[in-house]
Amino acid sequence: MEYSHELKIPKERIAVLIGTKGKTKKELENATNAVINVDSKEGDITITGEDPLTLFSARDALRAIGRGFNPEVAMQVLKPDYSFEVISIQDYMRTKNDSGRLKGRVIGTEGKSRTHLEELTETNICVYGKTIGIIGQQEHVGLAKKAIEMLLKGSPHANAYQWLERMRRKMKTAEYLMKQEENLK
Repeated sequence: MEYSHELKIPKERIAVLIGTKGKTKKELENATNAVINVDSKEGDITITGEDPLTLFSARDALRAIGRGFNPEVAMQVLKPDYSFEVISIQDYMRTKNDSGRLKGRVIGTEGKSRTHLEELTETNICVYGKTIGIIGQQEHVGLAKKAIEMLLKGSPHANAYQWLERMRRKMKTAEYLMKQEENLK
């Protein structure tokens, strides 16, 4: 039985999806055992294959490329414990002019805020158009999403960073305790 997904990505991202001499598209097709058809004029993409779970991951990788991610980073979504999340900046806008201000809160001066968020959460974050994309291990993506939402709602950067550092300590403690339990068995 064959399954398919259709999606649309911005036209300016089609060349990134295809890659030099079709290399990126071929890599994605080989990694997912799927066929990807691209309409370069409209930005429409159809992906077909036999494994619905793999197609779902492939669709997320295609969406991630469309949301501004480098194809190598986007391919991480194909790993079983990785996920891709998109936050719409429009959901946090109070006026039409808020978009730039909100993007600036997440990116920070010379990209420092985004870089710090990526380091604290061990994720990749991309601000593109009206969205913010996050790729990483599932539990880390959830932390990054919460911290970014805090910034978009107006929380001071220091509060978001402190919350992330507390959550990281809790996660590391939990991991340590689990390893200790395994060693006792």
